[in-house]
Amino acid sequence: MHTNRRDFIKKSAAATAAIGITSSFPTLRAGILGANEKLVCGVIGVKGMGFADLKAFLGQPNTACAALCDVDENVLQQRISDVKKIQGKAPKGYKDFRELLEHKGLDVIIIGTPDHWHTIPFVYAAQEGFNIYCEKPLANSIEECNIMERAAARYKSVVQIGQWQRSDRHWQDAIAYVHSGKLGKIRTVRAWSYQGWMGSVPVVPDSPVPEGVDYDFWLGPAPKKPFNKNRFHFTFRWFWDYAGGMMTDWGVHIVDYALFGMQRYAPKSVMSLGGKFAYPDDACETPDTQQALYEFDDFTLLWDHGIGIDGGYYGRSHGVGFVGNDGTLVVDRGGWEVIPEPKGGNPTLEKVDLIRGDGKGLENHMVNFIDAIKTGAKLNCPIEIAAGVAKTCHLGNVAYKTGRRLYWDDANSKFINDAEANSYLVPEYRKPWTIPAV
Repeated sequence: MHTNRRDFIKKSAAATAAIGITSSFPTLRAGILGANEKLVCGVIGVKGMGFADLKAFLGQPNTACAALCDVDENVLQQRISDVKKIQGKAPKGYKDFRELLEHKGLDVIIIGTPDHWHTIPFVYAAQEGFNIYCEKPLANSIEECNIMERAAARYKSVVQIGQWQRSDRHWQDAIAYVHSGKLGKIRTVRAWSYQGWMGSVPVVPDSPVPEGVDYDFWLGPAPKKPFNKNRFHFTFRWFWDYAGGMMTDWGVHIVDYALFGMQRYAPKSVMSLGGKFAYPDDACETPDTQQALYEFDDFTLLWDHGIGIDGGYYGRSHGVGFVGNDGTLVVDRGGWEVIPEPKGGNPTLEKVDLIRGDGKGLENHMVNFIDAIKTGAKLNCPIEIAAGVAKTCHLGNVAYKTGRRLYWDDANSKFINDAEANSYLVPEYRKPWTIPAV
């Protein structure tokens, strides 16, 4: 039974700690769990990042995939074939995630669904005692983030969220430099994503549901809408029913490191402006241009995104800039550097030329997740971190929707004296689905 397997792994990890064994992965895989003992996963949502996460999982020793779930039969059959090529054995396919959770012998559940479909499978998987790897952003609303946090804490699941830059070594090194204090007082942080390759999404008419797609299940708790290919694979992220646009797509990755560097996760206030300025007549609902300004006690954080152009700060299409009195550190997926302040700063601060990354963030992130399951190692992106980042991004979107400065009461998870803003905190689920009570 899958519960017994998970209990065995946890007991093995506890025994390892008790007898003082501190060796790393190879010894654990070959010795503590036995040469043939595997971590076995099931994946819910396998079109895009769900499959990328699965490949990263299967790239580690002593792993296997026994089950896949997708509401698109075409995607499901393709991924069953793909996994068979990777591991030599085909996983079983499901169209209902609840049936996958009953599959015997699973230890890990990977959730790669659209944002609006994270919370329910996550809570169900946590209740069953599974270890969970869930794609970012954590959820599509602030209350869903709170629910998932409570579920992870109550059911004591090992949970890693897919903000894989947390495991990318050059990002970690950049933040270590920020924390060293060498930049002097940091007064503002710039976080941005300008993505020229994305472009416009042309309006197309509604159409019949493609053969093999359970579209009603795909909608799930979201409002009933006619099928339109723009609302489906990939471009779902530009529609409020399912996601939060660039603010929660790239924003979660980049704002994550802005908050990590400043070691703060709850702003006092937020305001946001933007709109569909580049493509006013295309199919997207979320803004193609947006700025969100967050107030903290002693610094500000600016989020800035633009779709269809690459004109970001410091000559980079995306990144984080920590602006200190003595210099600025700039980091993106390519690497990091330090630019000394030319006037009035610390003249002893040395320029740091670009230090490039190795592009192994997702691989490292999955290694960290597996290590946490087997040895109790510290997770690089536990759910409380992911929840704080996702909620910060959602705050920016709520401010955009209301068009005014909002004041946030983090302790009570609500806006101060603003009923309209608070109306965005909790989604209304379409029957028969209900928000999980945890």
